[in-house]
Amino acid sequence: MNAPATDQLPIAVIGAGPVGLAAAAHLVERGLEPLVLEAGPSAGTAVRDWAHVRLFSPWAEVTDPAADKLLAPTGWVRPDGSAYPTGGDWAEQYLQPLADVLSDKIRYGATVTGVARAGRDRIVDSGRDEQPFTLHIQHADGREERTTARAVIDASGTWSTPSPAGADGLPALGEKTAADRITYRVPDLGDPAVRARYAGRRTAVVGSGASAFTALALLADLAKEEGGTHAVWILRRGIGANTYGGGEADQLPARGALGRRAKAAVEAGHASAVTGFRTQAVDRDGDQLVLVAEDGRRLDPVDEVIVLTGLRPDLSFLSEVRLGLDERLQAPTALAPLIDPNVHSCGTVYPHGVGELSHPEQGIHLVGMKSYGRAPTFLAMTGYEQVRSVTAAIAGDREAAERVELVLPESGVCGGAGLFDEPDNAEQSGGGCCAAPATLQIGVGATDAAFSELGVLR
Repeated sequence: MNAPATDQLPIAVIGAGPVGLAAAAHLVERGLEPLVLEAGPSAGTAVRDWAHVRLFSPWAEVTDPAADKLLAPTGWVRPDGSAYPTGGDWAEQYLQPLADVLSDKIRYGATVTGVARAGRDRIVDSGRDEQPFTLHIQHADGREERTTARAVIDASGTWSTPSPAGADGLPALGEKTAADRITYRVPDLGDPAVRARYAGRRTAVVGSGASAFTALALLADLAKEEGGTHAVWILRRGIGANTYGGGEADQLPARGALGRRAKAAVEAGHASAVTGFRTQAVDRDGDQLVLVAEDGRRLDPVDEVIVLTGLRPDLSFLSEVRLGLDERLQAPTALAPLIDPNVHSCGTVYPHGVGELSHPEQGIHLVGMKSYGRAPTFLAMTGYEQVRSVTAAIAGDREAAERVELVLPESGVCGGAGLFDEPDNAEQSGGGCCAAPATLQIGVGATDAAFSELGVLR
């Protein structure tokens, strides 16, 4: 039996999260066959892990237009566009219904363990571009499978690989052995068992983004009800005008309010900030933990540690394909300068599409959170626009692939936040990126753009 021609093969989509499902919807809209491979047991598995956290983007900004069209004939009722869903709401009211429509186009419990060109490792040039992709899959029941695809859209995200507490990007000394007292997620204090873990205790919160703000706000609320509850906020840089985000200047009001809640927690004494602290070790002190900085400082013992220092992509299963990634961010080479926190941390990224997401290996695209590598955070609608452009390119619609139009809200924060140590660096580094137009036509031929911040809490 002859193998099917490459153009008759499905397009593999890795991950059934918001962006992966949107990619599948756009492929269906264009008459192409998606094969969605999801490691978890349901749609939005990662989103369900933070079901208790409320997004700071409203419903109107977290549903994809192609997905809406696919859902419409089912009688699906779009949620109030001005309301802010939790992760659980997003999964149950949108992602799962969308997955149900896609039905047998999704395989659950299917972990992609490798991607390659059929019969070609990454070294071989001869005949490479004519070969389909092969994907090695590990099923939940232990079975192994190999399947072929015309193209690959990797929307697997970064949720499974949180960054450690160690300031050098590696786990701090003792961090792994203290795993019973450390979490890398925003705790669900609505769960009685989780609440008991933090009530009346000292908790170190390591990180400076939206997730850290969320944790500080939740612990402050707990402190109002449970005496002895206190958060120690660990910052690698000093406190400056932009430490708490854009505030009133943030065009996403819920995001601005989140920063203000974190600031209120500090001002009310429910949290104390430790600045310029780069964690080198986590020592045991009886039943408590002591964080030790690179400069030798030792903090007072804490009972728990919440590490919210960002996420990073898992590139291990892509080792046999030729990716063009920035050496710092692990984001596509053309996208990285637009989102590099060493240069700027503005709330608006120039729209981008397949041009910025392409690699030396034709036919493979990293999209969604994974496309940002280790850069901070991005809006869900950025991911939706990415897959609209990518799927248009796969379908051969060059004009639509290049026509990337998107208006993104600004965070009210500009400057080189990634340069930190000194809090004033953000204000002194220019801030020109925030003045960039938010709607452009760029894509396949694009050579220039700028940066955005996140649309969901992480």
